[in-house]
Amino acid sequence: MTFPLCRFNEQVGALEQQLAARSGAHPDAAIVQSLPGLGVMLGARVLGEFGDDPHRYQSAKGRKAFAGTAPVTRASGLRTTVVARAACNQRLVDACYPWAFAALTASPGARRCYDAHRARGSTHHQALRALGNRLVGVLHGCLARRVAYQEQVAWPAAEAAA
Repeated sequence: MTFPLCRFNEQVGALEQQLAARSGAHPDAAIVQSLPGLGVMLGARVLGEFGDDPHRYQSAKGRKAFAGTAPVTRASGLRTTVVARAACNQRLVDACYPWAFAALTASPGARRCYDAHRARGSTHHQALRALGNRLVGVLHGCLARRVAYQEQVAWPAAEAAA
């Protein structure tokens, strides 16, 4: 007799195989999965949430706003605050957070970006959101130019520091 949890794990494995086979057929799959932190599962989720219309986002700024990673600045009188965007695709926000977290170990440039934000006093969540914002911009550039991710292009400050 198989236990329900074992059966569930078998079904998840089968679904992962189906998703890998089908998402690989998408014309943007190779570009999306080339980015650090995006594998088959998370890459398919990000691609599905952004959609595949190449003209949907006129700029990286629009894609970042839709993803919810772009900060919102509110100014009134003497005070200026920067807050997280509330009007966005929440499923995409939920995908960008683990994407940024996974990119920390996959990309030295992403790690430097995160560490720089933490050194400036950002919390872990704020630094991950800023890193996710940068990664969404890199993804937009890769999709717009139809090229795979390149570490030295995405994080040019690394060459200047070396």
